[in-house]
Amino acid sequence: MQFKNFNRLAFLGVFSLLLFSGCGNQGSKEGANGALNSSAAEKVYVAPGEKDDYYAFLSGGYSGNLTVYGLPSGRMFKEIPVFSQFPTSGYGYSEETKPLLNTSHGFIPWDDLHHPDISQTNGELDGRWVFVNGNNTPRIARVSLATFETEEIIEIPNSAGNHSSSFITENTEYVVAGTRFSVPVPQRDMPINEYKGNFKGALTFIGVEPEHGHMEIKFQVIMPGFNYDLSHPGRGKSHGWFFFSTYNTEEASSLLEVNASQNDKDFIAAINWKKIEEYIANGGGKMVPAEYAHNVYDESTHMATSTMIDEVLTVDPTEIPGAVYLLPTPKSPHGCDVDPSGQYIIGSGKLSADITVHSFDKMIAAIENEKFDGDAYGIPILNFEEVLAGTVKSGGLGPLHTEFDSDGNAYTTFFISSEVVKWKLGSWEVVDRKPTFYSVGHLMIPGGNSRKPFGNYLVAMNKITKDRYLPTGPEMEHSAQIYDISGEKMELIYDFPTHGEPHYAAGCPAELLAPKSRKIYRLDENKHPYAAIGPEGAKVERNGKEVHVYMSTIRSHFTPDNIEGIKVGDKVYFHITNLEQDFDVPHGFSMIGQNTSEILVMPGQTKTTVWEPKKPGVWPFYCTDFCSALHQEMQGYVRVSPAGSKVELKWSVGE
Repeated sequence: MQFKNFNRLAFLGVFSLLLFSGCGNQGSKEGANGALNSSAAEKVYVAPGEKDDYYAFLSGGYSGNLTVYGLPSGRMFKEIPVFSQFPTSGYGYSEETKPLLNTSHGFIPWDDLHHPDISQTNGELDGRWVFVNGNNTPRIARVSLATFETEEIIEIPNSAGNHSSSFITENTEYVVAGTRFSVPVPQRDMPINEYKGNFKGALTFIGVEPEHGHMEIKFQVIMPGFNYDLSHPGRGKSHGWFFFSTYNTEEASSLLEVNASQNDKDFIAAINWKKIEEYIANGGGKMVPAEYAHNVYDESTHMATSTMIDEVLTVDPTEIPGAVYLLPTPKSPHGCDVDPSGQYIIGSGKLSADITVHSFDKMIAAIENEKFDGDAYGIPILNFEEVLAGTVKSGGLGPLHTEFDSDGNAYTTFFISSEVVKWKLGSWEVVDRKPTFYSVGHLMIPGGNSRKPFGNYLVAMNKITKDRYLPTGPEMEHSAQIYDISGEKMELIYDFPTHGEPHYAAGCPAELLAPKSRKIYRLDENKHPYAAIGPEGAKVERNGKEVHVYMSTIRSHFTPDNIEGIKVGDKVYFHITNLEQDFDVPHGFSMIGQNTSEILVMPGQTKTTVWEPKKPGVWPFYCTDFCSALHQEMQGYVRVSPAGSKVELKWSVGE
């Protein structure tokens, strides 16, 4: 491959430093005269007892979890634990949820969660699930939007830095997982300086079963050793294609901020997954050894199971004519976005001042007419001018991500110049621009990654907070800002802090989810093997040094509430069933000296926590969630005797 050498890093570094120094002054002026004026306040005010119009699901980045906010209020409603243990609910601590965090590397109770995407039908949001990616230990998770709980996590083999995910096809046929870091495939001991030509990138297509959403890796496309950054599906006329941005086409392995920024153009990789499906259906592809975990939570048993899988189907794109093409895109592209019609593929080069827009129709014509400029490892490179639809001359610096409204407008974030730019699809004319505070990364318009965007609000997720909120030491929560985009001009109407480091968000109308939100787990559907469905099911059983306590809870009592005959060295499993069948009445459980977290048990649910007593005594347990006027009375005791004691096992159920 031949590329022009052009390096503007020094200029961009100086420019961003000067620009950022000035942003603080802009911030104080905007705070006094802009975002706090009365009309803006009215637009975000949600009166007591009223509800927000939209749900916004923001990635938690290094928190490992997903956060749920309301729009336009900016109120945080919930943190959904996904890849990180969460003592608030006991997720990752309870025996039922621990298996969700299993991987081929062992129990990994953390990850770096980046990009949520809501399931779709016919290209429109259907509100069944939200998929999210774990960037560090490559994983994809599926979160139920009925329970707002994690139901499934699948690990991704042959991958590292699972960044260009999780994005889904128009009918949720696939959720994709593209590797950020190319690695040896299969993994092996080899010199790092032999990276070029030997390391590979894996683009993983995970099938989604339409009724229950269960995931299965269908195939991996083994690609050249570039860095694969972000991706989006084709839609409408481009359905059947997926588009991935790439950088480091130089295949550098050291000092990437310089060595991976030499080429004037990198690529957007266009993957024809329909063509690959045909190839596989005719016996194509190769099963290769691969170890990865597939973890599934069963709503009827309230338990997760973890299964290790030992192979995966891989395909070599050079063996499938028409499967993969490369679209040249300046320069070190980060974002890769597709407009609602599926016609335009937008590439945003981090080191380019312009936004590059490719045409799907022109891409197909270039393929049919073989308008190629060579190849990369056997994959055809399309001629840049032949596929170019237009260029947005924005005047900004550091374009990253683009979302769309329902009126033919696109909105792109500019990291270095700290702004959102609104422009017109087709004419490429800049319509409006507004500053952000500061260094904006992703943005989100509800439905903006679908055929049907909802063009009322835009949320900008900014990387640096600085002077926006009261200081909280050397670190502050990241800043998000809401813009009203219902008119021709954008209006900044609200700031709110976000937890972790939001990278991307997905939003949808509240009316799509609220009516389907589960209120309770029905007791008559509880199939947990240790459930105590009523006080009459309460009991304590010993099996060697294991003791199983079948416990029920209801306002305001544990059954059993006093247990004797436990010995030092025992392993005590408390299986706790919440007998409530009333919405929003969980019960908690915590045992003194417990080397784990408390657990929070939802109405009708069963959860298990383990306690291993270390010394004799009479030790209390109690409800951690204030549940009634007699919450303080909701407690019990466990008598622990020395190892070898003859004290018999007994318990009280309210005598």
